[in-house]
Amino acid sequence: MVPLRRVRIAVAPAEAPEWIRDAVRAGGAEVAEVDEAEALVWAQPRSPVDLGELVAAHPHLRWVQLPWAGIEPYREVLDHERIWTCGKGVYAEPVAELALGLLSAGLRGIVRYARVDHWDDQFGTSLFDARITIVGGGGIAGALLDLLRPYRAQVTVVRRHPEPMEGADQVVGAGRLDASLPRADGVVLALPVVPDTIGLFDERRLSLMESHAWLVNVARGCHVVTDDLVDALRSERIGGAALDVTDPEPLPTGHPLWSIPTALITPHVGNTQEMAVPLLSARIADNVRRWAAGAPLVGPVDPALGY
Repeated sequence: MVPLRRVRIAVAPAEAPEWIRDAVRAGGAEVAEVDEAEALVWAQPRSPVDLGELVAAHPHLRWVQLPWAGIEPYREVLDHERIWTCGKGVYAEPVAELALGLLSAGLRGIVRYARVDHWDDQFGTSLFDARITIVGGGGIAGALLDLLRPYRAQVTVVRRHPEPMEGADQVVGAGRLDASLPRADGVVLALPVVPDTIGLFDERRLSLMESHAWLVNVARGCHVVTDDLVDALRSERIGGAALDVTDPEPLPTGHPLWSIPTALITPHVGNTQEMAVPLLSARIADNVRRWAAGAPLVGPVDPALGY
């Protein structure tokens, strides 16, 4: 895609890493001061007040690229006066890769085997022909569907708008979440945070899962009521939980989840800084080229939906 005009884009705040400016230049634009720019790449994951003040003081900015995929801190800043984009979908493949690894480690008993000091009894569930429920229908779900295809898994995707997805046996609306949990061998959370997804997996929903099933969360910790999960794991009402995100996060030293044999915790490494930089760089450069060419941008944020 060849830019059709000269574009000036600001990068803020001033201490933004140089690779973000390099990505803007790679997209064919000039890095400019905010007063002279038509668009902005914001480089602080959690500083909504500063961004709000900046865009309020510069109403001429027509497009804002937010960092990373999660935009929860910026919901109060979003408006309908300009275009907003974020990094959603950028990290779908590495996050889906981790989700698959966590799911396999749980179902095949690797977590339990790794924590014993003796030759233990045989147990485990194979991913081949397993029944998997994915909650969320975005890029992570799409990438995970691709990864699950060789396993012949029977996959149900639960999403707000139940449109067909390649690789899914069925896609159902959010109202059928409860019905998708019984008989599932694994449940993967890969959905955005909006008010009605906070605390989505509480005692009631955990009780709908099979006693051998594993819960995998690569979305946000607040989707799960942590105390309820601890109770479900301790009483063996579910097979286990593999969490790349927790509530609270970071998970404090001494928290009960650390000592539960059927809990597997990773420190929010679905995408690491090393993985994220080249992926987000490519997204920024691509969107800069699209902006210059007047083409639709990738990763649009809907201010009304909040994601």
